[in-house]
Amino acid sequence: MDNLTHSLVGLFLGRIGLRKLTPNGLGVAILAANAPDFDAITWFWGRDDWLRWHRNFTHALLGLPLMALLTIVIIRIAGRKPIRWLPAFLVAAIGVASHIILDLTNVYGVRLLLPFSGEWFHWDLTPVLDLTIWTMLLVGAFAPVLARLVNSEIGSRRRSTGAGWAMAALLAVGAYDYSRSVFHERAVNLMASRIWSGLAARRAGAFPQANPLLWTGIVELSNAYVEVPIDLRDGFHPLDSVTFYKATRGPSAIAAMGTRAFEVMQEFVQYPLWMVEPSADPLPDGTNATRVVLMDLRFGSPAAPGFNASALVDNRNRVLESAFAFGGARPR
Repeated sequence: MDNLTHSLVGLFLGRIGLRKLTPNGLGVAILAANAPDFDAITWFWGRDDWLRWHRNFTHALLGLPLMALLTIVIIRIAGRKPIRWLPAFLVAAIGVASHIILDLTNVYGVRLLLPFSGEWFHWDLTPVLDLTIWTMLLVGAFAPVLARLVNSEIGSRRRSTGAGWAMAALLAVGAYDYSRSVFHERAVNLMASRIWSGLAARRAGAFPQANPLLWTGIVELSNAYVEVPIDLRDGFHPLDSVTFYKATRGPSAIAAMGTRAFEVMQEFVQYPLWMVEPSADPLPDGTNATRVVLMDLRFGSPAAPGFNASALVDNRNRVLESAFAFGGARPR
């Protein structure tokens, strides 16, 4: 999820009681709720390194206590006041856990079992940035402020700590994610239960849109992927599907697989689609080259790829260039 969401969840965890466990408890909760994203520093090392290290060990179960401890150290140094180490560690651990759980709900996912396994876990329930969640959390954050203003106007001495609103916001987000899980399961079942061009599904998925009733369904067949827009309000329309056929990985694709961009992409990709086709432009010596692209259908399509690795390979299967990109026009 985005860091505004993580920060507000950390704020609410502090408001419902965690901040009372240690001096600077609220700061510990908010920083810990963002701590796993300290890996964003890898962006400065390059896109390939960012893709490899983002949501890496900082988001793993074994990384949780280390990120919690790092949070406490930062707060202790920055706050310049004593803290209660054991209670502070508990607060920080809960904050880090909230971050990991929220990231599990979206399509990108996390690698919980590092360093023993690089398997990605993702529930595919919410977009990385969900405006509905923002609305619920922002209401919970600012409602106590408005309540205090109203109380001051009417002369009431009652002061709100925000604990009630914080709990209500957290419960609302939990209920929202649960409702999305119900819709998600229904969308996946629609994709998995159908026979597609005489072929049974090897696996099926459904990826969220802003509206919880709208999903992008995808099914993997032996020779292709089929993508279908799903609107749970008016039924399922398989005739609106788009088929992406799997390319044969010949010598040019095998050569591209040896580059760093493709190595990193293969660690990340969950619905891999390979495209191997002649490059639009000939090489300076007049010979033809081949463009190899590996993309993840969770984040785009061949017409408008999202996360993708691409390589230009000459007719001797030498890689002339390779790169990783987050999206944009289709590589040529």
